[in-house]
This record gives sequence, structure tokens and C-alpha cells, in this order.
Amino acid sequence: MKKIPAVLFVALFAISATAQTLDVKMPGVTYRFNAADCGDMTYGDNGTTLTINGKTFTVDGNSITIDPTGTALKDHCVEVAYDGTSASIVAAGDLIDSLTVSVEAAKVNIKQHDDLAQEITYTLSGNSSDGQFYMAGSYKATVELNGLNLTNTTGAPIYINNGKRIDLSVKKGTENTLTDAAASTDKGCLYCKGHLEMKGKGSLTIYAYGSKAHGIKTGEYCEMKNCTVSILAATKDGLNCNQYFTMESGTLNISGVGDDGIQVSYEYDDDEETIITADEENTGTFTLISGTINISVTATAAKAIKTDNDVIITDGTIIATTSGDGEWDSDELKTKAASCISADGNMTIDGGTLTLTSTGSGGKGINVDNTLTINGGTISVTTKGHACVYKNGTLTNGYTDNLESIDSDYKSSPKGIKAGTKTEVTSSAAKSEIEGAGGPGGFPGGPGGNSSNYTYSGGIVINGGSITVKTSGNGGEGIESKNTLDITGGEIAVESYDDAMNSAQDFTISGGTVYAWAKNNDGLDANGNFYIKGGTVYAIGASGAERAIDANTEERKQLYITGGTVIAIGGLENGASVSTKKSTLSSWNKNIWYKTTIGSANYYFKTPSSGGNGITVCGSSTPSISTGASTAGTSYCNGVLYY
Repeated sequence: MKKIPAVLFVALFAISATAQTLDVKMPGVTYRFNAADCGDMTYGDNGTTLTINGKTFTVDGNSITIDPTGTALKDHCVEVAYDGTSASIVAAGDLIDSLTVSVEAAKVNIKQHDDLAQEITYTLSGNSSDGQFYMAGSYKATVELNGLNLTNTTGAPIYINNGKRIDLSVKKGTENTLTDAAASTDKGCLYCKGHLEMKGKGSLTIYAYGSKAHGIKTGEYCEMKNCTVSILAATKDGLNCNQYFTMESGTLNISGVGDDGIQVSYEYDDDEETIITADEENTGTFTLISGTINISVTATAAKAIKTDNDVIITDGTIIATTSGDGEWDSDELKTKAASCISADGNMTIDGGTLTLTSTGSGGKGINVDNTLTINGGTISVTTKGHACVYKNGTLTNGYTDNLESIDSDYKSSPKGIKAGTKTEVTSSAAKSEIEGAGGPGGFPGGPGGNSSNYTYSGGIVINGGSITVKTSGNGGEGIESKNTLDITGGEIAVESYDDAMNSAQDFTISGGTVYAWAKNNDGLDANGNFYIKGGTVYAIGASGAERAIDANTEERKQLYITGGTVIAIGGLENGASVSTKKSTLSSWNKNIWYKTTIGSANYYFKTPSSGGNGITVCGSSTPSISTGASTAGTSYCNGVLYY
């Protein structure tokens, strides 16, 4: 490389026609021009300025070199290379009037000028144990990671103070790592003020040890496709974003975090109390289109995925585990517990595979404040913890005593799947309004009317999919709706400590295959009317007063069976209205296969090791029931039912 004094540059440049690049070295940055494209260059101001391709810079204090072997940069590109305690920056020559750059050791600060009207691509590479890439501006940009290992001891390794769309491209085949330290008070190890779109086919690993640090923090929406991102440590959430989160493909791994795995919030005004007007961006929604998400959280009452609004799952895989116990919220005066997926709005599952496990006290697989709709997919939920109870000023995790007398705000019971909201009404005016409106009419001719003590919203609708739920801890219900529960299709298998499936209002089954085994309560329980119009139902209740299928007769509700096939171990609710044919056995043997024939159809079911007294079978023609059967047909409900 030859260094050319500025006063000799014009003459010598004509001789150096074979030169590849012309480098203008300024404090903190080198601007690189393709020498063949430089055209006419002129000096001005008595030789103190030089104009190249319409870009003018000051010669004093800078140097100009011609590199015969230099590699030209594409327009609008910047390369930042870290090397231990230093960083070098090379920018395309067309950006010479667009950036303000400063470098202190390995900490890079780039300010895009406000009149910038073109997207810049910043490529980051190399290693530093105390470096940073800070970029501010008001125009969208791309940040490419190309084998970057960057630690910052005082702040975020990457801090993008730009409210526009930022593409974070992880270059194919590269491994990249970002780490901050406890001294950092930035909100994220990777912080982006605006929209962050993560893409590429490389990998990024994040360790966020800062006192206020999320692994990834964005001020607006976050999107992800193709790349692999692993957040393996964070003082707070793994990924925290406003507006929405959408994953189209790729892999996201989160563990070792101090709070939630993924938290999606509305965007709020500066007071963080008023939601900015909701629009197509500010939805507070989590969407999984495809890809794989693995999350494990251990913090008290932490959620693997938490949203201020909806959860939408089209396809893809979620493997989520929570192990934190419950807690007492002294501000809201209620207990709170962990859950694998928690949505303040609605949740829709159209496909994909969900494997959800919660082992802490009061833990839940899916917890939705409004309506849960399942149209497809494979869902497996397991909870193992007992209840969490706040009583006499003391919080008890792993509570194993009777829960009936404890107010709902003072306990968090484990649930496999829970949706809907039941709210106590305290004002007399509100009670009068509910009483005047009446409740849902009976079917057919059943009593209507709602209790005036509560209002109900949301609920559960299952139209398809394969769903398996197991709960083993005290108070653990399999599937609970705080409003209505409607099943039109799918294959559902539930084994629970408490009710296997429960609705606070009406419960309707008109299709699908349902297996519900409650070891200490009712198999299927409606606190309103219960309607079975179709499908295949195999329900098992506990012994004693518990039933296989129960309706709320205490408030003049009733069980109506007008279609489908029903196998009930533990009997039906007293006074059930059955318009199909029915056969009963007063007793049954444990752990053997039974066969029932209804018309030309044969059903085989294996009895459990415990359950209520008697067997009742209902169908379109009078069922026959026999023992000692050999299974045949298609297996359903984890192999306990064939037909």
C-alpha cells in the first residue's frame, strides 16, 4: 500500500489506473471508494478540501491512500471489525456525508445523519472483551453479524437507538455471541429502540447479566425467521418486546432467565399506563407460523410465553417448561402462579406441536383470560405441583389440604388448560341487570338463568386436534373453562387429580372423542347445563358422590344426552335426560377390557384401577356390555379406547 500526499494525489492517481480502492482515512473511520469509479476529483479552498463523486471532505488531518489489492465495498455498506481492545471501521465512499463516527478503544458510536434517505448495512465481525456497537438514526438499517463475539462490561454490546425497522441478519454458517456484565443498566443485552427483524441462517447466543437486562429488548415489534437464537442467561425476561412478536421459522432457545421467557406487551405512552391506540402493529400479540421454540423458566410465577393480548399458533413447535412456585401479589391481593403460555386476550391453535410442562405449585400449561379455540395440532400438557395458598398471612406452596373453603383469590390451583374469566359481581345494579337478562335457555326445555353473583366471559372451543392433559397435584384440574365449554371434534384425553374437564357455565359435546378420568372428583362437570349431542365420550369419576358426568342440579341445571356414544364409569348425574338407548352394570372389574356393541359398531374400553360405582353406556341402539374382550379397531385416548 502506498500513502500519497494530498498535494500529489491528482497527478499520481492518473498513473495508478490499476488501483482497486481509494481510501480516505478520517478519525475513527476509513471511507473506501472504488478507484475506477472515482471520475474527476477536484481540490477546493486552496487545497484543503477534495471532492470525489460529489462528496467533499477536508484534507487537513486526513490521509489518502491507494491500495492496489483493496476490495471495494458495495454502496451504503459499513464494515466494523473488532480485534481485542480496538475496532476498525470501513465505510463505502458514498456515505462520507451521511455518518458521524467515533471510536474509543473497541466501542463504536455511529450516528446516521437525519437527512439520510438510504438503508445502510453494517457488518460486524471479530472479537472484543469490552466493546460495543452503538448506532443512532432515523432511517431503517441492516445489522449483519458475521462471526462476532462481543462483550461489553458497562452496557449493551449492541445498542440500536433507532426507532425504525432494523434487520438483524445472522450470516449463514457463522456463530455469534453477545454478553453484557452486571454493571450494565441497559434494558437488554441486544437492545433495539424500533422494529427488530431477526433473520439469516447463522446462530446467535446471548448472555445478559446486566441488572436490568432482558436478553433481547425491543421498543416495538420483533420478528424472526430462519436463524437460531439462544438466550442462555438474562436477569429479567429472555425476550421482551412491545407491539407484537411473530416467528415465521428458525429456532429460539431460552433458559437461565430471571423472569418470563417471552413477554409481548402493548406499546404504552411514556407513563407506561396508557396504551397507545391499537392498530395493525400495536396488537400485543404472539404469533407462531412455523419454527421451533424451546423455553425453560424457573422463576417464581414466571411464564414461558406471556402476552398482553392474543396468542396465535398456526404451526411449528413449542416445548415449554416452568418450575417456579406461586407467589402472593400484595398489590392485587391475590395469588399468582407460573404457566407455560399465558394470554390476557384470546388464544387460537390451528396446528403445530405443543409440549407443555409445569412442575411448580399452582402451575398451568395454558392460561387464557378470554377465549381459547383449538382447531388442530398436537397438544400435550403435564402439571405436577400442588396448590399455592395464601392463608392467615402465610403463603404455602405445595398445599395438600382441602381447598373448598378458600377464596379463589387466595389460591392458585394447578390446571392443565384454563380459559375464560368468572368475575364476582358486587354492585346491586349489576346484579339486577344480569337477573333481568336471564341466562341461556335449556336444551331441550331445560331451565335457564344465570347466578346473579357472577359474570362470565371467554371460554373454550375445541374443534379438532389431539390433546393430552395430565395433572397429579392437589386441586389439579385437566381442562377448565370459566365460562362455556364446547367440543365439536378432535381427540381429547385427560387424566386429573380433580375434575378432568369442568365448565363454569354450559358444557356441550357434539363431536370428537373425549376421554376424561378424574381420580378424586367428577370426570366431566358442568356448573350449568350439560349437553351431549354427538361424538364418543368415555368418562370416569371418583367413587362416592362423584360422577362420571355431572351437571349443576343444585341450581336447577340438567344433563341432556340426545346423541353420540357415552361410556360412563361412575354413572350419570341424577335426573339426567337421556333420549338415546341406555344399558347399565351395577359393578365392574378393575384393569380389564370391556366391549360394548351399539348397532353394528363395537367399542372396547379398558377400565382404570379406581373409579366410581357402576357403568352406564348410551347409544343410538340398546348397548350390550361384555367382559374379556380383545381390542380391535383404531386406538384412541392413549390406548384405553378402541372402535
